[in-house]
Amino acid sequence: MRNLDETDLEILSLLAENARLPYSEIGDTVGLSGPAVSDRVKRLQEAGVINNFTIDISRSQLRAGVPVFIQLEIPASAHETVRERLRNADGVEHVFVTSEGELWFYARVEAQNVRMWIDSLLDDIEIQDYSVTLVDELEWTPAIDGVEFALTCAECSNTVDNEGETTRIDGEIYHFCCPSCLARFEERYQRLEEGV
Repeated sequence: MRNLDETDLEILSLLAENARLPYSEIGDTVGLSGPAVSDRVKRLQEAGVINNFTIDISRSQLRAGVPVFIQLEIPASAHETVRERLRNADGVEHVFVTSEGELWFYARVEAQNVRMWIDSLLDDIEIQDYSVTLVDELEWTPAIDGVEFALTCAECSNTVDNEGETTRIDGEIYHFCCPSCLARFEERYQRLEEGV
C-alpha cells in the first residue's frame, strides 16, 4: 500500500463536502478521469480510509427535544457497557471518550425529562456524577484539510509507508509497516483462532 498522495487527499476533501458528488466532477477538479477517480475511491475503501458514504441530516428539523451535552462520571469497569447502551439509545447522536477516560455524549431529549431519561438509560450503572449542558448551537464540519493522513500498523502502531504491506484476514483489511509485523500479527491471530 503506497502513501496517500495529494490527489487522494483532494478526493477525500471533496467527498467530505458532498458524498454524492459524481466521479466525473471530482475528476474535473483533480485532473483525472471519472474511472480513475472510481479506482482511487475503491482503493481507499479497501484500505479502510473510507468506511461508508453518508448524508448530513439536519436532526433539529426531524427530532423533538432539546440538544444537550452530558458528561458522565462512572467507574472505568462500566465504560464499555455504557458506550454500547449509548450507541443504541434513541436520541444519542455522538459519544466521546476523553483522554482522562471520561464519557461524554450529545443527545436530543425532552427538556423536562432529562434526569428520568438518564436514570432509565443507566438504571443499573453506578453513576458517580453527571452534568447536563444545554446546547444552543451545533455545527458538525467533518474536513480533512490540514490533517496529515497516514495508515497505522495493526501490530506496532507505526506509520505505514510505501514499504508496508496490506492483507485481508477473515474479511478484514489490516495494514503493516513491515513484513515482520505482518508475520507476528498472523502468528498471534492463528494462535488465538486455535485456542477458541
